[in-house]
Amino acid sequence: MSAKAYILIEGAAGTVPSILKKVKEVDGVLTAHAVTGQYDVIALVEADDVNAVGKVSYSKIQMIEGVIRTITCNVVELD
Repeated sequence: MSAKAYILIEGAAGTVPSILKKVKEVDGVLTAHAVTGQYDVIALVEADDVNAVGKVSYSKIQMIEGVIRTITCNVVELD
């Protein structure tokens, strides 16, 4: 069974278009969008398990130039 998470990404001023483009290229990212509010980009990630989702966040997305911080929100199935 795979794991999914929404990753909320805060970027430095002027870097959001570049961050969005690079996030969309990361393996495991199903979709990504620029948004308004405290965070600038939201990405939906799918990986083999929760640990693999974490690796996408810290070893791929957090390494993108301009990314200030991320928050990972794991998807929970309630049914």
